[in-house]
Parts: sequence; structure tokens; C-alpha cells
Amino acid sequence: MARIERLARNLFGAWFQLRRCFPSVLLDEMAVAIRDGERRHRGELRFAVESRLSPTAVWTGMTARQRAQQVFARLGVWDTELNTGVLVYVLLAERRIEIVADRGLAAPVGREAWERIGVAMRAAFAAGRWREGSLEGIAAIHALAAEHFPSDGRDNPDELPDRPVLL
Repeated sequence: MARIERLARNLFGAWFQLRRCFPSVLLDEMAVAIRDGERRHRGELRFAVESRLSPTAVWTGMTARQRAQQVFARLGVWDTELNTGVLVYVLLAERRIEIVADRGLAAPVGREAWERIGVAMRAAFAAGRWREGSLEGIAAIHALAAEHFPSDGRDNPDELPDRPVLL
């Protein structure tokens, strides 16, 4: 996507849709899904939605992936005991979904698995199915984390907040 087109999308597109696509009731439902799913594994999931990038970020060439990595650090997703944090980052203006996994989960789970989840979420979102896309993506991430880092049921602290953040 050309820089001018990206700039126009981030200036004029989607910023007003943030609360329509992710209303408070959906955020509550997602928080419950995250909390309940984390009981099955030793991973931690964060979900962040941003309406658009700043003009400066677009003009300097920041990609959605780079922004997701910044958000990963800002939210402290890396700061878990087993390095099993995962961030789902949604950039509405560019219709991008980036999944960033810390090294504990990135090593055993191939990049292709994360990309498949992102593609499925993007398809649901494109059809206006924000709730289903979000909850199905959360469930798929929980399934991968449970496969590679199942909970032993004894000591499974909730290390990160479960409620999605709107940036």
C-alpha cells in the first residue's frame, strides 16, 4: 500500500468505528473468554485494538507489525514467568491483525499457525462479525497455548490483565 494511501486511511478511515466494532459489552465478553481460557494453560493473552496510526508513524513507514511489537512491549506482554505472552493487535484503519508471541510460545508454535488465526479473524471482521472473529481468535490462541503449555491446575497465576485495551 502506497504511503499516501496509508496516510489517507489512517487519517480518515475507521477511527470513528472503534466503539461500534468493539463496544463495551463485547470487551466484557472477550475479557471473560480470555480469563476462562487462560485457566487451561500457562500462557497470557492480551488483546489490543487501535483505530489508526499517527500521521508521523505512517509517514516514517511504521508497519502494523512494528506497531504491534511496540504495543507488546508497552503492555508488558513479554513480562511473564514462562515467556508465554501473546498479543493480538488489531489496526482498524488498515484492516490488519498482528499476533505477536513471546519466545516461550513462538518457538514451539510456528509463525504459520499465528497467521492462520489472523486470516480467520480478518475474514470474520470483513464480514462485520466482530464478536465471532474476536472470540474465535481468542479460542484458537488458547488451544495452541494449551497444547504447548497446559496448566497443571496447581499454580497458574493470572499475570496480565484480561480486558482488551482500546488504544
